[in-house]
Amino acid sequence: MNHIVTVQDVVTAFEPWMEPTDAELDAIEQEMPVILADVDLLDAHIVTLDRTPTEVDARRIRRARRRALAARVALVNRAAGTSVPGGAA
Repeated sequence: MNHIVTVQDVVTAFEPWMEPTDAELDAIEQEMPVILADVDLLDAHIVTLDRTPTEVDARRIRRARRRALAARVALVNRAAGTSVPGGAA
């Protein structure tokens, strides 16, 4: 009979190098507005999963999509080091 053993040590192993670096944490912090806007967009879509979307739901999804896109544009502009007045590219 062969016994099945778990490899708990491998699954829960901790090494100091596994922690995120300061640069990775800074990158996450810079992307946080995009992440939060995407979460809002997902929330707007989740609300409509079990029913037919109403006009209010459609507006909420459109607003959330615009906020997500605006957050992405702002991130790209910050990364490029330029911000175009008026939002024109």
